[in-house]
Formats: sequence, structure tokens, C-alpha cells
Amino acid sequence: MPNLGTTELIIILVIVVLIFGVNKIPQLGKGLGEGIKNFKSAMKAGQEEADKDGKK
Repeated sequence: MPNLGTTELIIILVIVVLIFGVNKIPQLGKGLGEGIKNFKSAMKAGQEEADKDGKK
């Protein structure tokens, strides 16, 4: 994956603002954060279950 510089990040941010609008960006961030949190907890639960099955 190529390194992203400052210019590329600014262009991506401008495109996101144009597509979703300024008011929707906090909602998108919140949804993304909740999704990552749920994914991590599911991975942890799966790992604990795998560890429990391995000890039997």
C-alpha cells in the first residue's frame, strides 16, 4: 500500500465532506467506532471460546 501524504489526505477529506456533508461526518465516525468495538469484542469472545475448547 503506498504511503499517503498530506495532500492526498486533504483530497480524501474534501471528497468525504462533499459526498456526506458536514453534518453527517460525526455520525459516520460514531458508527465506525461502534462497528470496530463490536468487531473487537466478537473476536475476543471467539478467541476465549477457542481457548476453552482447546483445554477440554
